[in-house]
Amino acid sequence: MSGRFARSVRTAAVVAGTALAVSAPPPLAGAAPADPPVRELLTQLQTYYRKAEEAGEAYNATAERFRKQRAEVIRLNGRLAIARTELTKGQGNANRLVRDQYQGATAELSPYLRLLLSRRPQTFLDESHLLQRAADERAEALVRLARGERRLAGLAREARTALERQQTLARRRVEQRDTAQRRLDEVERMLASLSAEQLAELGRLEQEDTGTAQRALMGSGALDTERAPSRAGDRAVRYAVEQIGRPYAWGAVGPDSFDCSGLTQQAWTRAGRSIPRTSQEQWQRLRRVPLRDVRPGDLVVYFPEATHVALYVGEGMVVHAPRPGTDVKVSPLAANPLLGVVRPDDHEPSLARYVPPELPEGAADGDDTGYSGAPGQRAV
Repeated sequence: MSGRFARSVRTAAVVAGTALAVSAPPPLAGAAPADPPVRELLTQLQTYYRKAEEAGEAYNATAERFRKQRAEVIRLNGRLAIARTELTKGQGNANRLVRDQYQGATAELSPYLRLLLSRRPQTFLDESHLLQRAADERAEALVRLARGERRLAGLAREARTALERQQTLARRRVEQRDTAQRRLDEVERMLASLSAEQLAELGRLEQEDTGTAQRALMGSGALDTERAPSRAGDRAVRYAVEQIGRPYAWGAVGPDSFDCSGLTQQAWTRAGRSIPRTSQEQWQRLRRVPLRDVRPGDLVVYFPEATHVALYVGEGMVVHAPRPGTDVKVSPLAANPLLGVVRPDDHEPSLARYVPPELPEGAADGDDTGYSGAPGQRAV
């Protein structure tokens, strides 16, 4: 990498890593850097955030299934309407055929007498053949009518089942939305209960943890080889970089705000690739690649439950929507506990020549914690 992008990324890595001790707020007076009560608060707050994000991703998954189920209900209702129209038309034709047959049977002599009285028996036999064909057509019309009735009944059952599923998903979506909001309320109540000094210490501890993890990652050699993205990966990276500074919003997929998986999904949608909506599905359904093979555009998934996801931009950094109270930004790859890496464009070759996009000023500014967000602001 070269130019302003590389300088910005390296600056961000330094700020998040070796220079943390200089730029971070000083610890509380008389308290050790890892004061146990504050460390416990940090652990509790991180747990709250994880549970909130887990509930949010569960809601996103249900909302996506609800959207597809609603489309299925609409499709089945359309087929049902067509089947009803066809059945009504078939019933009309069948009634007409039955009426014609009845009128013909009552107005004419029997076929045997007509044959005996006919002056030209061959003509009569030809007419009889035509009459038999007409009778066969009437029988086929009745068979089609019965088949149409069965098809209509089957479609009606499918439509009822699909509607019931949609209603179930709608109820589950509301329940999961409420659960996610309760989780966010827990975060807000906890943040509101802390003093400015405690919040500063929490931020310092988390930045210190990130810096330690990032230095260990970079020192491990896992990211020694820089790779170029595919053509689609380049487009995904550029889209994600353009969103830097937009606020995190729970359940959002843009264009004005994003949650973590909403950002990665939209980045790859703009790159011409359809990927799953949630971080869990992205982790489960996209091909996993070793960390040593990561390239820009790959998705970096975090936490054992795959509840957070970011997009790799190179030089050990990712762009993501961190948490409620934060904006889309560039962060160290080790800002959260790493689960693994997945690639949406597994079979696409890397570009022979790659010029990274320039990062906007302040791309790595701000924290990843959300502690500075005003308590009481709703993310749902």
